[in-house]
Amino acid sequence: MISGWRDSARRIAPLAWPVLIGQLSVVAFGTVDTLLVARYSAPDLAALAVGAAAYITTFIGLMGVVLAVSPIVGQLFGARKLHEAGYQMHQAMWLALALAVPGCLLLIFPWPFLALARAAPEVEAKVQAYLATLAFSLPASLLFAAFRGFNTAVSRPKAVMMLQLGGLAMKVPLSVLLLNGWPGIGLPALGVVGCALATAIALWTQLLLAAWLLHRDPFYERFALPRWRLHAPDFKAVRAQLRLGVPMGMGVLIEVSAFSMMALFIARMGTTQVAGHQVAINIVSVLFMLPLALANATSTLVAQRVGARDLPDARRLGWHGLQLGLVVSVLMGGSVYLARGSIVGLYSSDPLVVAAVMPLLAWVAVFHVADAMQVLATFVLRAWRVATVPMFILAAGLWGIGLGGGYVVGFDVFGITPRSLLGAPGYWAAATAGLVVVGLLLTGFLAWVMRRQVAVERAAAAPGP
Repeated sequence: MISGWRDSARRIAPLAWPVLIGQLSVVAFGTVDTLLVARYSAPDLAALAVGAAAYITTFIGLMGVVLAVSPIVGQLFGARKLHEAGYQMHQAMWLALALAVPGCLLLIFPWPFLALARAAPEVEAKVQAYLATLAFSLPASLLFAAFRGFNTAVSRPKAVMMLQLGGLAMKVPLSVLLLNGWPGIGLPALGVVGCALATAIALWTQLLLAAWLLHRDPFYERFALPRWRLHAPDFKAVRAQLRLGVPMGMGVLIEVSAFSMMALFIARMGTTQVAGHQVAINIVSVLFMLPLALANATSTLVAQRVGARDLPDARRLGWHGLQLGLVVSVLMGGSVYLARGSIVGLYSSDPLVVAAVMPLLAWVAVFHVADAMQVLATFVLRAWRVATVPMFILAAGLWGIGLGGGYVVGFDVFGITPRSLLGAPGYWAAATAGLVVVGLLLTGFLAWVMRRQVAVERAAAAPGP
C-alpha cells in the first residue's frame, strides 16, 4: 500500500513541480500588481480588485473551454496517436481565437461587472480603463492556454514553465515603470492601467516565443505540425472539444466567478473592505497553486493511462493524487494561518487594510483544504472525460451556498448575523462552507465513477452465455 503510494508520488512529482512554478509565475502577475498598487493608492487598489475580478471571470471561463484539449490529447498521447494529438492542439487554437471575440467585447464594455460593483465614480473610471487595456491581452492568453494544455498532456510542462517565467521577468519591471512613470523621459504615471499594459506586452511576447519554440524544438516534430501555420479549422473536432470544454469551462467559471463576484459585492461595502478582500484572495490564490499543480499532473497521468487502456493504474493514480493533495494542503493552510500577521505585513502597512484582512484569514485553513479536495477530484474526473455532473455540484455549492449565502450573511439580510460575520467575513464563511460541501460531493462522485468502471471491466471480462 505504502510502496504503491510512493510510486504514484514519484510519477506525479516530476510533472507537478514545473506546473507549480509556471502557475506561481502567472499568479505572481496579480501578486506583483497587488503589492505595487497597494502602495500607490487605495482607489487604484480598489479598481484592481474589481477589474481583476472581472478579467479573471472572463478569461478563466473561456480558458476552461480551451483546456478541453488537455484530457483529449492526454488520451491520444497515451494511445500513441501522436499526429492526432498535434491536430487537436491546432483545433484548440482556432477555438481560442473564436472565444476571444466575445471575451474582448465584454472587457471593453464591462457594464455587467460595473453594475454589480457599484463602485465610486473615480474607481469605476479606473476599472474601465484597466479592462479595456487587458482586452488586448486576451487573445494571447487564450492561444497560450491551448499551447499549455497540449504540453501538459504530453508530459512536457518544463517548456511552458520557462516561457511563463520569462513573461514574469518582463512583467515586473514594466509594471514598476508604467505604474509610477518616469518623469526623466516624459513617461507619466499610469497607475493601475500601467499594470494592465505591462501584462499585455508580457503575454504577447510569451505567445510569440511559444510559436517559435513549436517550430524550432525537435520534440514537436513527432506531432506532424505544419510549419508556421495551423491546420485548417475542423468543425467536427472543434465540436468534440466543445462537448467536453463547455461543461469544463462552466465549472471553472462557476468556481472563479463565485469568488470574483465576492469582490464586486464587497466593493459596495467600501474601499477598505474590498482592499482587504483583495489581499486575502491573493494569498489564497498563491496557496491554491500547489494543489492545482498536483491536480494537473495527476490528471495528465490518468488520461494517459486511460488512453493506454491501463485502467487499474489510472484509478490508482487518481486516488493517490487526491490523497497527496489533501496532506499538502493541510500543512500549507495551517502554516499560513500561524504566520498570518507577518504575511499580511508584506502587502500593506495601512492599519485599516490590515484590520480588514486579518479576520478573513481565520477561515484560510479549512477553505484551502476543501479547495484542494474539489480541484483534485474535478481534474481526475476530467481525465475520464466526466465534466457535466461536477459542473452542477460546483454551481450548487459555490453559487448557492457560497455566493448566495455570503450575500445573506454579509449584508445581514435577516437581521441575525453576528457582528463578527458582517461584511467580508460573512462572505468568506459562506464560501468556506460551500467549498466543504463541493469537495465532499465531488470526492463521493469520483468514488462512484471508479466503482462503475470496475463493474464495466468485470462485465466485459465475464465469459459469454
